Amino acid sequence: MEQLLPLDMALILFAISFSICGALIVLHPWLVKRLRGRDDLNSVQAAHQRCTPRVGGVGVLIAAVVALLFLVPDRGQLSFSVFALTLLPVFIAGLAEDLGWRVSPLGRLLAAASSAGLAIVLLQVWIPPLGVAGLDLAMGFAPFAIFVTILWATGVCHALNLIDGVNGLAGGTGLLIAVGIALVATQAGATGFATIAAALVPALIGFLVFNWPLGRIFLGDAGAYTLGHVLVWLAIGLAWVNTEISAIAMSLMFFWPVADTFLAIARRARAGRPIGAPDRLHFHQFVMRALILLSGGRLSKGVANSATALVLLPMIAAPIAVGVYLWDRPQAALMAWVMFGLFFTLTYLIGVRTFRSNIWRRVARRLKNDAQLRRAL
Repeated sequence: MEQLLPLDMALILFAISFSICGALIVLHPWLVKRLRGRDDLNSVQAAHQRCTPRVGGVGVLIAAVVALLFLVPDRGQLSFSVFALTLLPVFIAGLAEDLGWRVSPLGRLLAAASSAGLAIVLLQVWIPPLGVAGLDLAMGFAPFAIFVTILWATGVCHALNLIDGVNGLAGGTGLLIAVGIALVATQAGATGFATIAAALVPALIGFLVFNWPLGRIFLGDAGAYTLGHVLVWLAIGLAWVNTEISAIAMSLMFFWPVADTFLAIARRARAGRPIGAPDRLHFHQFVMRALILLSGGRLSKGVANSATALVLLPMIAAPIAVGVYLWDRPQAALMAWVMFGLFFTLTYLIGVRTFRSNIWRRVARRLKNDAQLRRAL
């Protein structure tokens, strides 16, 4: 990464993100009293145990904007500078929600769609032909391709937001995606894209220092939606300007949050509940409860929260690595999507069925009894 991003610039981006996140943590008690604060501890999907600032994305965003405005070399600078303007709708809607102005899920989705539409209008970029004969018949029709692009970009923003709240998960996922995009861009010789993607790494590390393992701050809606917007448009733009890069392979970078979102939609639709209704049945929430149960209660909720990211990030990295490897092979990337989709769905269903069958509770009791026996001896 040092070839793409000089060490001094990496340290500057890290310092920007780190300083802003640290300041927001220190100022949080003061801000809560003066702004429309909110208590997320009582929400259905809450995975943390104390009132935590949800505006860590501000630090990441400012570092990302600095990169967009000042890092891109030569002729690419104008395009990336213009792209920075497209962050405004989704960031403003997300920040309003984080500060307590109750923006509905539909309102945030519309803001993300507005940012996507703005990117298409300003940059004249959308998802290019996919390299698969049947799909390209449809994607060759520009209005349809633009519609799919807005739908995909909006969905990715929302999907990344759904995994925020577990220590290190959203930030770690964003970091892995950024590395994957930088590696593909490097292979294709797209220096500008590689530089911006690499710049997100120190920006996210500055946030993750506080987010994992202690969970002192989260990305929040502003951070998660905006980070998703930046990442998905780096992937789309990279496939647009480099015809040898497979858009399907680039979409593998976002497999995990997107698959978890599809699973949530299917789960809620089957149960007859509103698709936007929150629940505690996401993959990461399931893993966290399983860790607590298998530990016989020895792991606190906070420790299990942080351990969840360690369990899931290798699985999240797998489709990203495959996307990097298959960056110029669309048919193989499509097969990888099918295989990872089957693995994800079967793993979740088997885990839920095992959980409901009380096998895990019997295992947990046995582990607890063994631990008590060892202490007695």
